[in-house]
This record gives sequence, C-alpha cells and structure tokens, in this order.
Amino acid sequence: MRISRIYTAEELNVGQLLQLDHEASNHLSRVLRLKAGNPVTLFNGDGVDYHGVIEAIERNQVSVHIQSCQSQNLESPLHIHLYQGVSRGDKMDLTLQKGVELGIKEFTPLLTERCGVKLDPKRWEKKVQHWEKVIQSACEQCGRSTLPKLNPVIDLSSALEQTNSSHHFFLHPDAKHSFSAYSDAEPTGTIALWVGPEGGFSDKEIEQALNNNITAVQLGPRVLRTETAALAAVSVMNTLWGDFK
Repeated sequence: MRISRIYTAEELNVGQLLQLDHEASNHLSRVLRLKAGNPVTLFNGDGVDYHGVIEAIERNQVSVHIQSCQSQNLESPLHIHLYQGVSRGDKMDLTLQKGVELGIKEFTPLLTERCGVKLDPKRWEKKVQHWEKVIQSACEQCGRSTLPKLNPVIDLSSALEQTNSSHHFFLHPDAKHSFSAYSDAEPTGTIALWVGPEGGFSDKEIEQALNNNITAVQLGPRVLRTETAALAAVSVMNTLWGDFK
C-alpha cells in the first residue's frame, strides 16, 4: 500500500504528536478514509521525510505520532528557475504541477504585454497562495521533500534587471538553434528559462530579452502551447544535463 505524504508548515521532530490542520485532516480522514494506526509521511520542506502513524481522529482532526525521519534527496542536479508568463485558467496550475515533478527548483510568474490575467493586488495575493498549494500538492505526489521556491509576480522588465542566473534560455520559435547546439555546455549554477504566455512574448519583449544577452532557443517546427513549452524545454535540459541522462 502506498503511504500517503502530507505537507505541513509545522516544525517536525521525532517523538512529536502533531495535530494536523483542518485541510490535511480532512484529506486523510474523509478523502483517503484513513484510520487510527495507518502510516503517513509528513514533510515541511526541509528535505526530510518524517514517518509516523495516525494516533487518533477526533472531530475530523487527525493526530500523527512521528516515529522516525529520513533525509530525502530526490532533487534534480540542475537548478532550473522558470520565468513563466502568467497564463489563463488552469494552464498555470498545470505548468507549476508538472514543473515540480520535473525538478524545477524556482518559479517566477511574469506579467507581460500579452498576459491575459488582470487582477488587483489582493486577488494576486490569493492567486499566489493558490499556486503555493499547487506546488505543495505536487511535492506530496512526486516524493520531493524540498519545496521549490515561488517568487512574487513581477513584470518582465523588472525580472530581467533582477535576475542573477548563470545561464539563460529564451524560448523563441524563430531562434536559429535548439538546445542540442549547447549540449556540451554542461551548465553550472542557476539556469533561467524564459517562457511567454498565450500568444508568446511581443516583438518588443523579444528584443529586450535578446539585448540582455539571453540565448534564444527553439523547440522544433511546431508551435507549442505555453503550458507545453516550458515542460518540453525542462525535459530536454534534464536529458542533456540532468537526471534523465
């Protein structure tokens, strides 16, 4: 039987009896229908899995007795930082979820000229909180015990000024080269991947990126959707330099 993994923001220690919050308790007791005595694994993003058993379920609040811990390193050898143009609906959720599974370690949502999502500051805050939940849930599913970093939403110009990555790849359908042209590079440090929203980056934004010495690459002859492009690019990088090779 697959043991359920649950994220918690609480400090975790062996021997601790932890009462989980309402959301986690509801998931274990009502969705998964676990009972007292069932094993669970907790993690809080510190790179360690904490193994325990459900001690009690009272009024839908689950208490877990932590019995042991184990350092867990399922991280990609690549530090990929995805700068993703914010997309509509659940497309951004998909990019974050699958990006976590593929090993991305940092996300920055980008506001661009063709971004179709327009929100006030309070709603952006709620959107970011939702994305954090998506990342946590993806870590629960794929086994990662270290949470990828989610940065605040930022516009493209500001992101270009602030980035300190060692290598930059900018997805551009008219680029002359694909990733294979740089297969011998063996990049070290942070790799920044820049992906536009639906409709891509504008001509002005493309020029701005290229003027910042960002390497333009293409992903073949077909036009990919924004939620496909980032995941395809990360898969290529993992094949060339990461944990797919």
